[in-house]
Amino acid sequence: MKFVLYLNSNFIMKKLISLLLLVLTLSAYAQIDRVEPAFWWVGMKNPQLQLLIHGTEICNRKVEIAYPGIKILKTNRACSPNYLFVTLELDSKTIKAGKFDIQLTQPDKPTLTVNYELKNRRKDSRKREGFSSSDVVYLLMPDRFANGDTTNDNVASQPDKLNRQNPSGRHGGDLMGIMEHLDYIKELGATAIWSTPLLENNYSRGTYHGYAISDYYKIDPRFGSNDDYINFVTASHQKGLKIIMDMVSNHCGIWAWWMSDLPFEDWIHQWPTYTQTNFKFNTINDIHAANIDKKQFTDGWFDRMMPDMNQQNPYFWTYFIQNSIWWIENADLDGIRMDTYPFNDREAMAKWAKAITDEYPHFNIVGEISLENSQEIAAWQKDAVSPIKSNSNLPSVMDFILQRDLLKCFNEHGKPWENTGMNRLYNTIVNDYLYPNINDLLIFAENHDTQRFNYQTKGSLAKYKMAMSLLMTTRGIPQIYYGSEIGMTGDKDKGDGDIRRDFPGGWAGDSINAFTEKGRTPMQNEYYDFTAKLLNWRKNKTVIHTGLLTHYVPENDVYVYFRYNDTEKIMVVINNNETDQTIKTDHFAESLENVTTGTDVMTGKTFDLKSELTIPKQTALILELH
Repeated sequence: MKFVLYLNSNFIMKKLISLLLLVLTLSAYAQIDRVEPAFWWVGMKNPQLQLLIHGTEICNRKVEIAYPGIKILKTNRACSPNYLFVTLELDSKTIKAGKFDIQLTQPDKPTLTVNYELKNRRKDSRKREGFSSSDVVYLLMPDRFANGDTTNDNVASQPDKLNRQNPSGRHGGDLMGIMEHLDYIKELGATAIWSTPLLENNYSRGTYHGYAISDYYKIDPRFGSNDDYINFVTASHQKGLKIIMDMVSNHCGIWAWWMSDLPFEDWIHQWPTYTQTNFKFNTINDIHAANIDKKQFTDGWFDRMMPDMNQQNPYFWTYFIQNSIWWIENADLDGIRMDTYPFNDREAMAKWAKAITDEYPHFNIVGEISLENSQEIAAWQKDAVSPIKSNSNLPSVMDFILQRDLLKCFNEHGKPWENTGMNRLYNTIVNDYLYPNINDLLIFAENHDTQRFNYQTKGSLAKYKMAMSLLMTTRGIPQIYYGSEIGMTGDKDKGDGDIRRDFPGGWAGDSINAFTEKGRTPMQNEYYDFTAKLLNWRKNKTVIHTGLLTHYVPENDVYVYFRYNDTEKIMVVINNNETDQTIKTDHFAESLENVTTGTDVMTGKTFDLKSELTIPKQTALILELH
């Protein structure tokens, strides 16, 4: 009996080994390792869906789907034999949510089967409200904000490991760390969170910033998982915080999964030798620009580690449009910030923005357009008059001109005819006529790419208060950078890592915990208390969100402007001098009609406005008028 069992065991073992070898042999020749998007939804405005299918030697296979409401419009091979692009049409009248098989057949070869799912959309998904001028956006870098889960500090599949001593290394911040401090952000008075990219960056160094994406459908495991991101958005929404996702269409990371097997040679821009962008933004709007200069700007690589994507390849661009919609729908996003906007193909970006806003009419997108003057930036906003004579369809742009003014104006004084001090602010606002929608400008004093404001002003709390008072009361959507509210500083000239320092208290063992009142220093609390009071006051001030603006030519470096609507009026006075200033109020008669007093929202002090007003040195007054 034992002998028979031994024979049977041997026989079974040989059969199992043979079967395993057969499976391995077949898998070496035919397997599917990726379908993107991984799932989709019924009821989308655009009924077409392009599937990218990647697998070994699948290009000659026939695609078959037997599911009511689905029609295969076309199947396209790529240059690589390992891709198929399949375009489906989903009949809105008959299609229902459910799972089905996608079969790839080829004579004399085993059929390959992929299970796919169509889901029901979120309730009222098309009605979602994007971020707007009623919001204050809190920008943070997740790797530098807080480490909530130390188990993902290092991940075997990711070569860039934790090194908190390296300013350009990974420091361990993650999604859990942000979630643990949502109350901090809410209590500060911010209403939306913009996080720098969270998608996988699978390179060996410098991946903490997130802008060299290697997988557009996957959260970097050192930040968490796709489910963790969805939970983060849900938890934020429960606290009244909107979420803006940072996306990158211009370039990917050098180790993106497709770089070892490009679908098409022109999936990325390729040159005979390495060619970097010339960074000449103005070639886009220059009617005299040489074609080679324009081409090098848009098609040159941003960096050796960042291959430049070709938005003119129709398969890639459909892929990217769908990817953006997939994240909006799957994660329930409230907005998108698109990186390096002008470096992309302008017409392709117009199609992308239109596809997003067609699907989500109330959604908002802001483009990073760091150009040299208001005319060039305004030309990128939707419905702007442009020398290119094409509509960008981009709702919001970043006001880099105001940002540069804010970094300079409080450190200088000058004559009325010079563009210095408060005249900088006035001269920038003068150009608002160029923008189709001034309420949809993202305004800021600093971000993750600029000099830190508190460094530029040598840690002056007074100058910080003046800058924040302007940001929170002028037109547009104000954005603050994490740590500004506690006086964080950093010198960009020392490298980007210095302006992206760890938030104190985000790591176990930190000597200061700036997330709590008791943990902050007295100076940090002065910064925080002022910011929180100002931001929370702004929350319910429709007159600030959408009211009209009238401003007056600065005199003696004092800038005065009014925000008003049919029911309310606010007077803002900024004294940039190192001495008190007294101004005659009759100069503002057209804005002060029937007004006798104003109460400062920050101190509660009431000022008589009948004849003159004295403003303390380096102070901003925000007066609610009576």
